Amino acid sequence: MAMTFVPSTSSSFRPTLIRCANSNERRALFSRIAPVYDNLNDLLSLGQHRIWKRMAVSWTGAKMGDRVLDVCCGSGDLSFLLSDQVGSHGKVIGLDFSKDQLLFASSRQESLSKNCFTNIEFNGLLQDRWVEGDALDLPFSDGWFDAITMGYGLRNVVDKQKAMQEIFRVLKTGSTVSILDFNKSNELLTSAFTEWMIDNIVVPVATGYGLSEEYRYLKSSIREFLTGKELEKLALEVGFSAARHYEIGGGLMGCLVAKR
Repeated sequence: MAMTFVPSTSSSFRPTLIRCANSNERRALFSRIAPVYDNLNDLLSLGQHRIWKRMAVSWTGAKMGDRVLDVCCGSGDLSFLLSDQVGSHGKVIGLDFSKDQLLFASSRQESLSKNCFTNIEFNGLLQDRWVEGDALDLPFSDGWFDAITMGYGLRNVVDKQKAMQEIFRVLKTGSTVSILDFNKSNELLTSAFTEWMIDNIVVPVATGYGLSEEYRYLKSSIREFLTGKELEKLALEVGFSAARHYEIGGGLMGCLVAKR
């Protein structure tokens, strides 16, 4: 089963933003994390990330038969949830810039028995598995998708406005994108608790996997991220007709829901 993509003319739970000089260094970072990504997600969130991801997918409004995109798909959690949402007659594309993450997502797809997971599209890359690509230059034509998700990716791209513009471009008019990430809270207590958790839980656990440096900068990446109101403003500036940011997980996480 294959679909022909019209290239444009002009990449789960993302853990951190290392101060990388370029996208190649970021790609290498996520490749190092890939083998233990899912185990760390469950440990660090006590399994709650599964609930947050279901909420994010639900907010897209994706329905049976839709064609949907998961940008920065990582190991494929949101892609698989989207697959359930759109059913066997829908189409799901997972895109990421990390080849290792995509290979892991592909292997997970093969190990799962749900028939609807066959609706996750192939495009000739990675031995016909998933899509290796750049969130800042999506390889799809305008107005191609009925819904889009992005999980823990926007915080890590080098140009957030460009990423939002690309999502806007490939999304159909009237359709919705749902962007899940850590919440940069204006509440001092929530911010303090988030930083305490990173210092005392996240980094020590990651250290046990030999990934202390990869997770140590999570705190600064959240500080440098946009608040919910700023994310709403960004979405409206690039052309979305409506945008709302929801705080979830006790304010530790947030989800931007924007309609084209």
